[in-house]
Amino acid sequence: MNIHVAIVDDDDSVCRSLGRLLSIVGIESVSYGSAEAFIADPEYAGYDCLVLDIQLGGMSGLELQARLVAESCPVPVLFITAHEDAASRLRAESLGCVGFFRKTDPGTHIIDAIRSAAPHADGLDTPRHTGQAPAG
Repeated sequence: MNIHVAIVDDDDSVCRSLGRLLSIVGIESVSYGSAEAFIADPEYAGYDCLVLDIQLGGMSGLELQARLVAESCPVPVLFITAHEDAASRLRAESLGCVGFFRKTDPGTHIIDAIRSAAPHADGLDTPRHTGQAPAG
């Protein structure tokens, strides 16, 4: 079963490198440069996991996570950040994030967290997202 992951980060190099890493292990990803771009995708609730930066221009990663929780969106959220602080971690965890990592943490930790969080990683579910970013 394919795992479909959305990466939301305003740093293009992070999106590219994380996307390449995930591709190597067979995880499909689509990158978004902002929270607003992510929620503009009509299929955003169909991803198997969301890898989300805390600090974004516009809506922050924590604000996006709060919105998803308020909408009862089933997508598990995993945070990556270059600027970890205890308050952000506590807020993310209180909203139900499935992982919280520094951008310098080993990629294998992020991959393991994605695989653990993906609802069909065990082969019991089918993918919900097409794996294609919307046009435009």
